[in-house]
Amino acid sequence: MEEELLCQENHVHDEICEQVNLDMPDENELYDVAELFKIFGDSTRIRILSALAQAEMCVCDIGAVLNMTKSAVSHQLRILRQAKLVKNRRCGKEIYYSLDDDHVQSIINLALEHIKE
Repeated sequence: MEEELLCQENHVHDEICEQVNLDMPDENELYDVAELFKIFGDSTRIRILSALAQAEMCVCDIGAVLNMTKSAVSHQLRILRQAKLVKNRRCGKEIYYSLDDDHVQSIINLALEHIKE
């Protein structure tokens, strides 16, 4: 039977706990982070973000690259836009999508780096 990884004594390190409490983000920020990771938790959205990390694209382009319908792409882009992960710009009758900022690219890169370890 595997030994449980628990403290042998019941002793709280007050100084560490106080410092952690001072440095912790507030509950609302942590909730928002959890919601952001829910968005990243969908492989279709990650595929779209990965494609947009390569180039600015319209819905038709994204659908062609990822073998998805325009409707399915549009639905996911709406979610990504609401989460401020992608932005769009109009050029005539077309709308082009790109990552909202460098932070989105950094999150994807860090996640890929982590799983390749």
